[in-house]
Amino acid sequence: MAIVAGVDFGTLSVRVTLMGDGGRLGTAVAGYPLVRSRENPDQATQSHDAQMAALVEAMRKVIAECGVDPMTVEAVALDTTGSSVIPVDAGMQPLDDYYLWCDHRAKLEAQQITAMAHATGLEAIQWCGGVYSHEWGFAKLLHWLRHNPEKRERFASAFEHCDMVAATLCGITDPKLVKRSACAMGHKWMWNPKWGGLPGQNFLSMLDPLFDGIRAKLDGEYLTSDHLAGHLTAEWAEKMGLRAGIPIPVGAFDAHWDAIGAGCREGDVVNVVGTSTCIIAMQKVAALIPGVCGVVPGSVHPGFAGVEAGLSATGDIFEVIATRAGKTVRELAEGLEAYKAGQTGLLRLSWDNGDRTVLVNAELGGMTLGWNLIHTAQDELFAAIEGTAFHTRIILERMAEHGVPIERVINAGGIPQNSAVLNQIYASVLNKPVLVPNGVPTSIGSGIFAMLAIGAYPSVEAAQTALCLPHREVYPDPDAVKVYEELYQLYRKVYFAFGTAGAEAVSLGDVLPQIRKIAAGVRGS
Repeated sequence: MAIVAGVDFGTLSVRVTLMGDGGRLGTAVAGYPLVRSRENPDQATQSHDAQMAALVEAMRKVIAECGVDPMTVEAVALDTTGSSVIPVDAGMQPLDDYYLWCDHRAKLEAQQITAMAHATGLEAIQWCGGVYSHEWGFAKLLHWLRHNPEKRERFASAFEHCDMVAATLCGITDPKLVKRSACAMGHKWMWNPKWGGLPGQNFLSMLDPLFDGIRAKLDGEYLTSDHLAGHLTAEWAEKMGLRAGIPIPVGAFDAHWDAIGAGCREGDVVNVVGTSTCIIAMQKVAALIPGVCGVVPGSVHPGFAGVEAGLSATGDIFEVIATRAGKTVRELAEGLEAYKAGQTGLLRLSWDNGDRTVLVNAELGGMTLGWNLIHTAQDELFAAIEGTAFHTRIILERMAEHGVPIERVINAGGIPQNSAVLNQIYASVLNKPVLVPNGVPTSIGSGIFAMLAIGAYPSVEAAQTALCLPHREVYPDPDAVKVYEELYQLYRKVYFAFGTAGAEAVSLGDVLPQIRKIAAGVRGS
């Protein structure tokens, strides 16, 4: 039996799963600190050394718990958060901590990149929704260069988390020899074979002279995950208790491989619902989708163009509603199953951390319409779940309008595993059956690519058939579908009217009366 290790680096912990020919053998988790700053709430950083130590801990733990001979582990594959960026020197030593994906200090830099891209007609900006995000690579790197003058002289390159970890495990000490992930660089650094890779040096130098020569510093092979990043060194093999020389494929982002681990194929859309939501789909030919934050060849599945969209906050919204009420989400959610569609009379937009798709506007804020004097925090929580489902429908409709096939919807991520209410609402709002994996699919995608690295299966699809968890189906409720169709039209109207700068005047005078009328009808029934 082939045994491999799939690794998933999340925001607060790393998960290592051992996979055999029959599926998951066991999983272990180890945590690491997320560094926040009271002086600057936009800061979110993590130590590379702390993450590597956690990887060693989780690997040794899962091997011990599964009782397998570590010398039989044949490959390791890894995915990470992103864009999580680390600057390095000429010897691949970190010059600072990772700017984690949720580090939002680079807002000014992102705005400047967006403005310059439009002013110069840079095609790449259209392929990432028309707006470059402060969560993405070039913005984070420019912010770091501007705020660390004492380290600039030693700066040799910068890497996404998945590429840095793979390079470390493979013992690569020359930045130019590191294999870079087409997934990471395509979705967050405007890389695409269509225009010859990264944006040109002239454009980058116009942004800031600190970027002079940066394209050469980011040079190297950009590869999909059916290629190898290298092989495990004796040093790291000894630390983790594995056999030296086993292959490590080029990594990717967690949500993209989570989609593969959840069973995503052409025609599927996977909602990876966690603190935020990452929406992943695939299409045969890369086609421009306005407002969608990335269409990249080979980013999810090596044979397809990967499509990424999402909500900037989902679980974070639920968490803050519960915190304000002095409860946990689990406590506040008790009894939500008794709620009916639209009964709260609240329409809640999911802009608490801005809009990632389709408006691509970080300056928007949360908004709830319909409050009265007897509404409760639990009412708001239910309306917030409905709101994230409405927002998801807006995104899926935009994708479908531009040729992305949507035949099945899969709810992956941690929240759908624990919220039957959320899955039912999504099924009824989308008016489609929602498939939910029977178990947590996180790190199964990594295991699949590890299996492919040793030739255990002939294709991604064959590996998915053997290794992915079965799904349970959640069907739309016909009565809820009717209510949600009415509410969705109101949500859509408010979404574009409030969220689009310079939008034509739209009368919103009917929105509150209609929400109240819908709620009264539901309660009366």
